[in-house]
Amino acid sequence: MSDDISTMLVDATSRLFADQLDEQVIRRGRGGEWLGHAWAAIEEMGLPLAMVGEETGGLGIAPVNAMELIRTVGRHAVPLPIAETMVANHALAAAGLPLADGPAAIVPSGVRFADGRASGIARRVPWGADVSTLVIENDGKLIRLTNGWSVEGRASNIGGMRRDTLWIDAEAQSVASIASPSLLLAGATTRALLMSGAIFKALDLTIGYVNERTQFGRTLGKFQVVQHELAKVAGHAASSAAAADLAGDAYAGSGDPAVAVAAARLRIAEAVGETVSICQQMHGAIGFTREHSLHLYTTALLGWRDEYGGQRHWEDVLGRAALAAGPDDFWQFICAA
Repeated sequence: MSDDISTMLVDATSRLFADQLDEQVIRRGRGGEWLGHAWAAIEEMGLPLAMVGEETGGLGIAPVNAMELIRTVGRHAVPLPIAETMVANHALAAAGLPLADGPAAIVPSGVRFADGRASGIARRVPWGADVSTLVIENDGKLIRLTNGWSVEGRASNIGGMRRDTLWIDAEAQSVASIASPSLLLAGATTRALLMSGAIFKALDLTIGYVNERTQFGRTLGKFQVVQHELAKVAGHAASSAAAADLAGDAYAGSGDPAVAVAAARLRIAEAVGETVSICQQMHGAIGFTREHSLHLYTTALLGWRDEYGGQRHWEDVLGRAALAAGPDDFWQFICAA
């Protein structure tokens, strides 16, 4: 699929989200409701199969181009497992396994696999109670399940997006050697892209607010201190976009995915903290309330920041890689990262 068609698909996806997921619907989804009607429209467009080849029923978008679709999900704070299903199907297709039937979740760790049986507890699975396929990684194996689990506990992240605990005890229907980046790296890459999109949206909302709100006879956006703070957020947004692109390129096969994802996640984690703080300050007290739309994006950012490896995990990954480079190649490592 050409880059022009990929761009058209991103635009069509934005229009779909605008039509199907207004603020009221998003709030329902963030309150625990499964948005079945919206998911059906998303499936009809083919987004869950975006990175699957056309010969197997997908859209055939190269992963490096499909990353922009995931960023679009973040820009709209969509409370559905679109990104997870996209990377799950990409991993399944690469391994030669059947694709997911409906929404899917990826489980990077915590589930045992022995004698053809998967068992264990998977914690904080995105929309675990609503997905129809689990894609599990264990010791270099990719395991596809369509049944054999029960919901042990329902919970949400700070953004109100479902993160359920599943008890798994099932005979694996499909098993293959993993043929793409690990599920942890795949999940971490989605979070980098989602956060990148949401940071831009939080910035847009804040610019709109300060250009409408009047104080001392002029709009807040005319004050130099406000402009200075907005410039900080704009810098974080641009840096986060570049970092997320780095992770996306590595996921697509360009560079060391572990180092790229670690560097991206750490840079974006810093950006999230600053963005949430500044945007809420610029909105005043209203920015902290559930009633204001800013809340949908700041809480999503804080929730995504800690998923698929938190800051300490990625610091450890990057630190170990730097030590492995040794003193002679350290500067080259820093420049490459």
